Amino acid sequence: MIRQSLTSQDEAFLRRAIELARRARDDGRHPFGALVVNEHGRVVVEALNNAVRPAGDPTQHAELSACAAAAELLNEEALAMCTLYTSTEPCAMCAGAIYWTGIGRVVFALSEKNLYRYTGSDNGNPTLDLPCREVFARGQRLTLVAGPFLEDEAGEVHEGFWTQD
Repeated sequence: MIRQSLTSQDEAFLRRAIELARRARDDGRHPFGALVVNEHGRVVVEALNNAVRPAGDPTQHAELSACAAAAELLNEEALAMCTLYTSTEPCAMCAGAIYWTGIGRVVFALSEKNLYRYTGSDNGNPTLDLPCREVFARGQRLTLVAGPFLEDEAGEVHEGFWTQD
């Protein structure tokens, strides 16, 4: 596992992911957003969470949706050079999607552990306490991970959203 630091480009794209999460919330969705950026710093795809039932599908997390869209546009070599930026640490399902898509790097804002401060035991987001680094560490290909960064800023999007049972 290699930990990375936050660059100015990473910071800008993380802020974009947080803004996408804000857009998702404003649209009545769970407040998560993600984007895939190529090695030249160009946005390939952006995605909002669409997991809220009944209209959404519980597997349509922002990261998984971004992976699926990027995989339709890019070949394996290009995906390996991409970075997925996300407002919150990828869950185990999304980490699996990132791994199987072959995206080479992940940068996240709010950690899964700190997300729990906002969600509590809300049924809309039952926390699966499995850090993405642990998921990637079990794979045969290297996935670089950087984060958490900008956690307070990313957490603001969740303020008052979850019921905190």
